[in-house]
Parts: sequence; C-alpha cells; structure tokens
Amino acid sequence: MAVFMDLNITYTTDKKRLRSVIETAAHLGYSTVAINYVVDLQQKKQEIGKPKCVLELFDTFPIVQGKSRPIKVLNRLTVVASDPSHFRPNAEYKAYDLVAVYPKTEKLFHAACMTFDVDIICVAVTEKQPFFFKRSPVNGAIERGVFFEISYTPAIRDSTMRRYTIANAISLMETCKGKNVIVTSGAEKPLELRGPYDIANLVLLFGLSEGDGKAAISTNCRAVHLHGETRKTALGIVHTMKKDQPLTERQEEEHVPVSKRAKIETV
Repeated sequence: MAVFMDLNITYTTDKKRLRSVIETAAHLGYSTVAINYVVDLQQKKQEIGKPKCVLELFDTFPIVQGKSRPIKVLNRLTVVASDPSHFRPNAEYKAYDLVAVYPKTEKLFHAACMTFDVDIICVAVTEKQPFFFKRSPVNGAIERGVFFEISYTPAIRDSTMRRYTIANAISLMETCKGKNVIVTSGAEKPLELRGPYDIANLVLLFGLSEGDGKAAISTNCRAVHLHGETRKTALGIVHTMKKDQPLTERQEEEHVPVSKRAKIETV
C-alpha cells in the first residue's frame, strides 16, 4: 500500500490552525507532512532561525486514516533566492529535515540544479515562470537526486494562478519528462488540502502520467526525505560489486576436471 506525503504545510504562528491542518492531513491519509518555513532574505528583518519543536503542537499525534500509526511531522526550510548571496548553508540549515530553494532568476535556477546543497527546487505557481527550463540543468538536478516541486493550492484559490500553475508545470514536464517531481499542497487552511487520489487525478492537468502522478505524492516524496537525511549526516550508501578477474594459467588448470586433464597430459 502506498505511503502518501505532503511536504509543504505552510507554517503559521497560529498553533490551533496549524494543528487543524495536520489533523486534516492525517484524516485524508497522509502518513508524513512537512511544516514549511519560508524565508525571503530580500525582505528586511528576515533571518533563518531554528524551527519550532513539533512536540509543542500535539501531546499525541493524530493517527493516519487507514493506518495504525501516528502521522510523522518534519520541518522544512524554503529560501527564496533572488541573489547568490541569499543561499549560504550554515548551522541553521542542518536544524531542518528538508531544505528547499525558490530561485527567482535563470542563473540561480542553474546554480540550484548543479551546485546548491538542497533537496527541493520550487517551481513558480503564483506567477509566470520568468525563464525557460533548459534540459542541461534539469538533468543535472535529476542526476544529483534533487526534486522539483509544484504546489497545487494556488490553482485552487484563483483562476489566474491556475493558468500559471498549469503552464509552468507543463513547461517543466516537457523538459524533465515527469522525472523527479513532487506535488505538494502549500496549504494554509484545512479546506485547501485535497486527498491523495484527488491529487493523482489533478496532476494529469500538469502533464504527468497516472503513474508519475501517484509517485509525485508517494515514492518521490520518500526519496526527498531520504535525500534530506543523507544531506544532514553527509553520509551516503556505497554499493560494491565483485568483479570477475581473468584466470591465470595455473587456475585454469585447476578448473579443468581430472579426467579431462589426464587426456590432455597423454596427448
């Protein structure tokens, strides 16, 4: 059975509303959610601080619908970058389970794909994409295990944003071919959340196939979570394979059956 995730629940200082959103996500069948702290360093008095402890929200976490276990809550940081100096990983970044970047220019998008130590690259959904997606940086991000994010809530709120969301998503799909894409809500209220199977149908409008649409809210999100754990610990998995060495003359003789070896010696 698929494990569904929503890796973008917008953080709010209203704890009651945030609790309500997470409870609704659990009721809809999401096993994991991420509280998203958005920081725009271009704005004054914006700085990256440590996330709030999720244990402050619940005494006991709500049980996931159809499961026997409680929902898992992660912390996520999203840096809105309009200048290269805005993204400088430091100790505060490691306090978050996931790190995302929202590049505002083509140059920063290329840097995010090729060099930035992030888990997620956000795609514009509230405005027209200011640049075209190029295959080289997109493929570079895919090779590095970085995922592209499309949030669906703006498409629900406003018809103009819906056009932007669909157009930008289709433009991305034409370049990445549906690979390394996650779909999240970006919900601020419980009513903005949709069930996993509703999302799997919705993303058909974004140019994703049925299989890729389901992966965008399940297996791909799981891969993002694992990528975040690897980034935090600076560890990876090394896969080794035993390579067959060519046999020496002596070894070849040892591999020949005794009866056949006797015939060879008599000849």
